[in-house]
Amino acid sequence: MKGRAMGLAGEKEIDMEGRVIAAPGPRRGACPTLAAPMATGDGLLVRLRPAGGALTPSQLNMLAASAAAYGNGLLEISARGSLQVRGLRPETIGRLASDVVAAGILVPAGPPIELSPLHGIDPGEIGSAAAIEARLRDELKIALSSPFLAPKLSIIVDGGGYFGLSSLSADIRVVALDAGRWLVAINGDAKTAKTVCIGSADDVTRAVGQLLAMLMEIGKNSRTRDIGLLALRDVFPAMEAQFATGPHAEMPGPGLHQLCDHSRILGLRPRFGQMKASDLSRFLEETERLGAAEIRLAPGRQFLVTGCSTEHAKALQTAAKEYGFSSDPNDPSANIAACAGAGACASGLYETRMRAQHLLRHSPDLFDGSLTFHLSGCSKGCAHPRPALALTGMPSGYGIVLSGHAGDRPDATIAGGEIDFAIEKLARLVGENKSADESAAACLTRLGLQTIVKALKQE
Repeated sequence: MKGRAMGLAGEKEIDMEGRVIAAPGPRRGACPTLAAPMATGDGLLVRLRPAGGALTPSQLNMLAASAAAYGNGLLEISARGSLQVRGLRPETIGRLASDVVAAGILVPAGPPIELSPLHGIDPGEIGSAAAIEARLRDELKIALSSPFLAPKLSIIVDGGGYFGLSSLSADIRVVALDAGRWLVAINGDAKTAKTVCIGSADDVTRAVGQLLAMLMEIGKNSRTRDIGLLALRDVFPAMEAQFATGPHAEMPGPGLHQLCDHSRILGLRPRFGQMKASDLSRFLEETERLGAAEIRLAPGRQFLVTGCSTEHAKALQTAAKEYGFSSDPNDPSANIAACAGAGACASGLYETRMRAQHLLRHSPDLFDGSLTFHLSGCSKGCAHPRPALALTGMPSGYGIVLSGHAGDRPDATIAGGEIDFAIEKLARLVGENKSADESAAACLTRLGLQTIVKALKQE
């Protein structure tokens, strides 16, 4: 079996034993997979999304042991709920892949199809998301494996229920409306996506296939936002009459959730989305001992433990704190996206987690939930691709981007030893100027860039 490992100088084609076969031209923007790991400052990174987003505790424990043996022992849950293994080397990729197979973990090829996190066990589920995924994988296998699809193409199948994916944006959304009837929409979340088709499972499969064909015809790296309205009308002539939006249901957050069969769901978020394999393994031993059925990966850098009684779920909730997992839905650390940083990544110019801890302790006025912080050890911005208040490591110190990406031109540059004072000044500026009903983000917007930069630079 062959794969690709992308480096800064281009790609290397490797087999599953890690042998370099060829070195074609450079490629960017692809999602890192077992067949195409991505080079980072701490080695190769692999992103795994198992079928259905579900693993048994034993399977995840085997994967954690493999990450410790063949990587640097760090695992992450991405913003969309995929599992990332860090610090791999070309010669260990094949060994990790073998362990994935040995554990019985199925990782489908092609773009990930993201399902409602509690599909199959949500008592309010309207339609089987897993059945639709299986049908798409089976009947559209050739299209889904096409190299002409964008590497980051996103497909959601939401079966409805008490917990869903309404707030998650996607290129293609398939949403259950009622028994036997589904909606297909493109380019957005439950509120903003444009409906193109409503019908049976047959209609859904055909519509998704047509959308994939349109994307391939436009050209590689095309997304549904690139499909013109006239082209859509030609393929889906009834789309203008489609008004249904589907049920609105948000995914469960950290904490305990009750299902109608008296079992509990425990939502946990690793601090800053990252966990040590050793900590995860010890926690998983507890979950097995207490009878957990599955670990469901979920958007928001979290995972859900299913199948426990109320008593055992509460015991796991208490134990989770020891291993760095939070069950607090209001944990302010959830507003910080931090990369591996110095000490874990050769590209990192500062210790992101130490800086994050200082932020949480000394700048509480900034953590009302309205701001997202991106602590990036370098300008690549691996941990958070969306706009945020970014703190970027630079050879001369730090760059602060008040609303943008880590690689953007900084609004202010701060010397290394002054960064903690600068952030505390920012928090003090908000605390002194924010009105009672105003958020921290709204306050900063009102004050404006010039005022903020001046405050950051004040002695």
